[in-house]
Amino acid sequence: MSNLHSRMLLRQRLRQLILMRETGPKRPAWHLQRARLIWGLHDTLAALDGGETPMFPQTLIDYLTPQLPTYIEQLRQLCAIECPSESKPGVDEAGDWVARWARQRGWELKRWKDESAGDTIAFTIRGRSGPRILLAAHLDTVYPVGIAAQRPLRIEGDTLFAPGSCDNKSGLLSALYAMAALEECGGLGNIGAITLLCGGDEETDMRVSRMAFAELAPQHDVALVLEAGRENGDIVSARKGGGFFGFEVQGKAAHAGVEPHKGANAIVQLAHQSVALHALNGLRPGVTVNVGVVSGGTVSNTVPDYASAKIDVRIVDPVDQDVVTAAILQIAATNHVAGTATTVTGGFKVPAMACTPQIAQIAAVAKQAALDLGFSTNDAHTGGMSYANYLAELGLPVIDGLGPVGGNDHSPREYISVASIVPRTALLALLMTRLKDVVATA
Repeated sequence: MSNLHSRMLLRQRLRQLILMRETGPKRPAWHLQRARLIWGLHDTLAALDGGETPMFPQTLIDYLTPQLPTYIEQLRQLCAIECPSESKPGVDEAGDWVARWARQRGWELKRWKDESAGDTIAFTIRGRSGPRILLAAHLDTVYPVGIAAQRPLRIEGDTLFAPGSCDNKSGLLSALYAMAALEECGGLGNIGAITLLCGGDEETDMRVSRMAFAELAPQHDVALVLEAGRENGDIVSARKGGGFFGFEVQGKAAHAGVEPHKGANAIVQLAHQSVALHALNGLRPGVTVNVGVVSGGTVSNTVPDYASAKIDVRIVDPVDQDVVTAAILQIAATNHVAGTATTVTGGFKVPAMACTPQIAQIAAVAKQAALDLGFSTNDAHTGGMSYANYLAELGLPVIDGLGPVGGNDHSPREYISVASIVPRTALLALLMTRLKDVVATA
């Protein structure tokens, strides 16, 4: 009998043992040790053959499928925690929940404490050799305290509704399950390490999260972000950068009926500028400019001496930032109403995540992994911003949208698709095992 045939028979036997194992959080410790031993043998065989075994995609599905009821129960627990960004106690409660989950598996823990924002935490597991992978998800939500109690998790058909379910509790939970699947299924052979960072301030200024990323990025080779998959199932390979500008126009007040010529109308000046700002849409491919909030004046019979605007700007390519900024400053400096002056505040705050050749290559690997798991996905470019923007700025190739499929974020109808949980979690795990061929390691 050939060595290859012997390995195939041994794999079949291991598969039988794997499918016979018990599942659930209360299984005894000795059983977990036995499962890890079995999967360790499976991993050894994979290494002898030079990598992943042909049955590994199905192995991940077989491992994750019976755990779906537990996953949903744990998602219910997470979504029941009142954790808006401004509630440090609530965000820390969610972080403590995740920390207990990880400690039960003996994972390494690191915490970035803060006095006002929720703590950022990270968990690490070690593999044999290969890329060091940084996963990113967040603990905080946009919902005020009380909403989680008012709208507990419910399921209607294939749709699971709960505040924070899509953004970002399911993505965070899927990261935990994917890491556990690789640990138990012998999938860490081609991975150096996996670190999951859970931020507590993603929905606000990301101040603490960004400090943690700055520390961790040099220690990793690639990043995967667990925002939800698009409603059509797409992953995200590019995100626009964002600028937030303010125009403040100072004019001169005068009686509008008696001596308007003595005034300088700040609103009229701002109106000219708003039209000019709108004309910047398409200045470079993908550039959008939106004058979203305007205010000015006091009463109708007074020439207004003050007007202001808040402007949202998005760019696709980081090199466009200087070009667009210069155009905005030129508009501010152009005087249409004598006697007015414009002050510009703000600027670009969020860097663009461009789809580099390496990111496109990782997206291609993800799409093939999905096909091997029995479904399809494509990669998309989006105008929304996330942790991925900052990770790209720090030099890591990054893919986003790897959580379960969902939508209607920040609304009473926020949801995820139950049917997407297992395949998308398996996709995350399988993608991590295949990054060694497309990601350079330090």
